[in-house]
Amino acid sequence: MKKINLCIDIDSTITKPDYWVDYYNKHFNANYIYCDDTVEEYLKKNDVDYKIFDKFYHKYAEEMHKTAEIRPDAVKNIKKLEKFCDIYYVTARESHIEPITVDWLKKHGVYNDTYHLGSFDKTVKAKDLNCDIFIEDNLKTSKDLVNEGIKVLLIDTGFNRYEEPDSIKRVKDWNEIYNEIKIYYNQNK
Repeated sequence: MKKINLCIDIDSTITKPDYWVDYYNKHFNANYIYCDDTVEEYLKKNDVDYKIFDKFYHKYAEEMHKTAEIRPDAVKNIKKLEKFCDIYYVTARESHIEPITVDWLKKHGVYNDTYHLGSFDKTVKAKDLNCDIFIEDNLKTSKDLVNEGIKVLLIDTGFNRYEEPDSIKRVKDWNEIYNEIKIYYNQNK
């Protein structure tokens, strides 16, 4: 079988989902401690306005992305996936962040082609890349991809648990991601 075309989001998918918290606490003089089980509740309870959060994000984006920690087992499993997958990073990051993204991926030894869309609408790029499987953390983006016939592995985070669509496979970590993709590959040889 030819290689699988695998698209991977970056933020909260390869990076740990709390990459923004220290910057948030400093900027808003808060003392939030990230927990997957409470993040959605915290944001709602503290009435975090998207427009204000977006301004905060743009102020610190470059530094946050330079210092983000990688999820456990991501490197090991991405390297194993490269043997039977063509990997493309498809991110909502804006294009001016691309040099930082490339440096970060190279630093961790998992650099592949990257596409900075500046938008959470990833369906057109995924279709252009003939994506077989997309690894994502954003539930709305995942639903959009599935509606276009693309298989999605939704990496579990506290901010995407508010719904469980039947058509999306939820995965807890990079070991499970690898196993799901290997099963898919073996079934489609």
